[in-house]
Amino acid sequence: MRQNHPNPFNPVTHISYDILDATNVTIRIYDLLGQSVKTLVNERKDVGFYTTLWNGLDQSGAKVASGVYIYRLETERFTTTKKMLLLK
Repeated sequence: MRQNHPNPFNPVTHISYDILDATNVTIRIYDLLGQSVKTLVNERKDVGFYTTLWNGLDQSGAKVASGVYIYRLETERFTTTKKMLLLK
């Protein structure tokens, strides 16, 4: 998984990642308290390069506060996390 861009961002950022084996993929956004904010991806992906967007909205469609957020990619073989900064 690559660093989101742009970072810092407002209102949208891109998250790109490579899948080397067909697998189930989940990408979630968390706040610094570890609370899940939004699930961006939750599906099986074939081998390839993918990009998903986050528009700074939570799961219910409300705007989130400025601050640092964690994005986490989970597959059947590994998990990785990175930080991003939303500035309003």
